[in-house]
Amino acid sequence: MSAIVWIAVGSLAAWVWLLLGQGFFWRTDQRLPDSTEPGDWPSVAIVVPARDEAGMLPMSLPSLMAQDYPGPAEIFLVDDCSKDGTGDLARALAVRHGGLPVTVVSPGEPAPGWTGKLWAVRHGMALARTRDPEYLLLTDADIAHEPDSLRELVAAAGSGGFDLVSQMARLRVQSTWERLVVPAFVYFFSQLYPFRWVNRAGARTAAAAGGCVLLRTEAAVRAGVPESIRQAVIDDVSLARAVRDSGGRIWLGLADRVDSVRPYPCLADLWRMISRSAYAQLRHSPLLLLGTVLGLALVYLAPPVTLVAGLLAPNSLAAWTGGVAWVVMAGTYMPMLGYYRQSLWLAPLLPFTALLYLLMTVDSAVQHYRGRGAAWKGRTYARPEAAPDR
Repeated sequence: MSAIVWIAVGSLAAWVWLLLGQGFFWRTDQRLPDSTEPGDWPSVAIVVPARDEAGMLPMSLPSLMAQDYPGPAEIFLVDDCSKDGTGDLARALAVRHGGLPVTVVSPGEPAPGWTGKLWAVRHGMALARTRDPEYLLLTDADIAHEPDSLRELVAAAGSGGFDLVSQMARLRVQSTWERLVVPAFVYFFSQLYPFRWVNRAGARTAAAAGGCVLLRTEAAVRAGVPESIRQAVIDDVSLARAVRDSGGRIWLGLADRVDSVRPYPCLADLWRMISRSAYAQLRHSPLLLLGTVLGLALVYLAPPVTLVAGLLAPNSLAAWTGGVAWVVMAGTYMPMLGYYRQSLWLAPLLPFTALLYLLMTVDSAVQHYRGRGAAWKGRTYARPEAAPDR
């Protein structure tokens, strides 16, 4: 067989494996499990790290204050050295909307060895623990919650015996680039961390979605978080791994009533969001980067390339094999497009989106070796090995 046929066969074999052997990652049925409401609702402290979030807070903070939660609950918003009046706006919104009480604190610049977000989370959790809550809800300042969100999270955690319950918030998909890139972002994440594997008791796979994490306080203390993950750029996955490694049980699924309100209208906005941590996901390893590039090329780019090359050669075996691989690929993407209420005609465009992700990943590595490091809200962090311990 010719090289093009071997490539097509390899790609199809990879897709058969992904379809059947990767935890059915492409299905979108991992939602909050059925639960029973407790007789006595436990206390909850809601921690919101916020850096320059004045544009997002009017859409997110009132949704937290309006939570229909029967037990004690309080919000702690940590203003992480914002320059746009985030803290003052949060106080004004608390007065204007009422509901759950809001405390705003400003811890100052992060200490050496800490990422900015986790430094803010540390202070929020420390203040929250003075109220001795049973649960901590860690949620980002761009996440809007339906009124029953907290109630459902707590009921699910209690009924299932989970120490960590996390929902992947539904990201915004309004601009053309958001429609093309955002559903694929969640699709690729679930391929790396199949939700079924995460949710299986005793599983080795651990992940969470940082925008919405309900964490049992006892489990946080046992796992030593956030101190044990203070340098993590991908803090949600690191948090889930720390909780699991300390004996906790975790759950991750897609959200129906938790939404991100942050816009990504241009490709450049999405590019920055993804490339800032893509190489960190690969543990800054050139070998993993090479493997990722080759893997993306074989799995996502080879099907359309071998189909077209087979038609031009002509080589019917290459064309048919590449075409079938492309059909399988598109079929696995359709459930995620359905979840995001997008046209299924976007499914055949997944190879193009994968090419964008490949370029973003390479760009992330280039930024790393140019000394820029990972970035979050205007802060740039050095390589993890350069950050001193405390």
